[in-house]
This record gives sequence, structure tokens and C-alpha cells, in this order.
Amino acid sequence: MTDITRAEVCAVACADAWRGAGEVLAHAVGVLPAIGARLARLTTSPDLVLTDGEAYFMSEPPPLGGTAADGGVVEGWVPYRRVFDIVAGGRRQSMMGASQLDRYGNQNISLIGDWRRPARQLIGVRGAPGNTANHRTDYWVARHTPKVFVERVDVVCGVGNDRAQGLRFHHLGVVITNLAVLGYRDDGRLRVRSLHPGVTAQEVQENTGFEIDTAGATETRLPGATELRLIREVVDPRGLRDREVPVTR
Repeated sequence: MTDITRAEVCAVACADAWRGAGEVLAHAVGVLPAIGARLARLTTSPDLVLTDGEAYFMSEPPPLGGTAADGGVVEGWVPYRRVFDIVAGGRRQSMMGASQLDRYGNQNISLIGDWRRPARQLIGVRGAPGNTANHRTDYWVARHTPKVFVERVDVVCGVGNDRAQGLRFHHLGVVITNLAVLGYRDDGRLRVRSLHPGVTAQEVQENTGFEIDTAGATETRLPGATELRLIREVVDPRGLRDREVPVTR
């Protein structure tokens, strides 16, 4: 198992975010979160509900990039309007991306710079406020840099721990990056839970735009033989994971 890649370590870290989640709809944004959700369904979370990325619930997760049209058993139909009911009911767990994150988990995916005249327009607020107000939300960051982990986000899209007063169902889970798995301290601030093999605490700090707690960080676990087989042969046989996280063994 010496040929395990960084992307595969990230994939099982993403899968672990859904471990024991129960019968909730997995919302996965990005290649590695999509692999993680499928892997969780096939291993530790058999009740996890997956879609084909369009409008169908699937009894078996299709390979990355596949839809109901490519085969597989369809369990149900979920038009876009129904997703809002699922979100409001809290029967969903989301792993989103982040263009900026601050120490309290406030997320920005909308724009860079002054909102009145932004230097760069991104995808907009999207569903981030509703996700963070109604159900557990995790984040995936493919490139851990000081440009992403900032002192202050330019726009708050996903609600952080310092702004969650009165949000009964607010629940930030983990932040998984190409360097580490981050969690939150009791005071709501980010901390390093585990470092990916070969990554040092200094490397994470140098790539974070604010002071981050690394005390007690362990090493991120490696995928087991069954998980590797599922990643390589079933979930992502085309190796799309290595495009998002380049090969680092």
C-alpha cells in the first residue's frame, strides 16, 4: 500500500465526514467530495441517499460522471423544487467548496474584493446560507493557501460559528484540504485535527492566513485495501481525483 496518493487520502477523509450520517441526502460539490460520498455509501453509511447529480435517487452510486442514463437502479425522482423541502427539514449533509474561509468558518464563494465593485466575480451566494442554517455543512478545499484561509472573508455566504446565534440547526463539521483535516475548537475557531502523511504543522501554518491551533494533531488515516479497490475500480476508474489533487505519494 505504498502507492497510495494524496488524493486517495483526501477521498477517505471526505468519506469519513459522512460516516454514520444515516438516511440523509448527500450534497457533494467537487470531485473529491463526490468520491467521498459514494465511498461512504459503499462502506460506512449504507443508508446515505445519493443522486445521479441531476434528478434521480440511485440505489447504487454511479461511477464519477455517470448518471441514471448510464444504467443503475433508480429509487426515486427528486425535482429541484423538492430539494428545498429536504434542506429545510435538515435531512441533508453538504460538503461545499470555499473561495475564502476565516478562522470561524465563515465561507465566501460570491466575489473577491469590495462587494460594490468586486475585483473578481465568483458563483454567487448560492445555497450556502440555507445549508449552514439548516443542516451539517463541511467544506473541501483542494489548495490550502493563505488566499483561501483569510483573516476576514469579503462576503459571508456560509455562516460561521461567530455569527450563528439563533440558528438552532447550525452545524459546521470539518474542513478537508489537500494538506490536513480541520475541525473546530469549543470557542468556534478552526484547529488542525490531522495532518496528511508527509505534511508538517509548519507547512499548514505557512499556508494559513491566520494563527491556527495545531496542538494534538494526529496523522490522517490511510485508506484500507477495500477502500482503495472501490476508489480505483468502482467509484473513480478514470482517475479524475488526481486532477483535483495532483499525485503526491
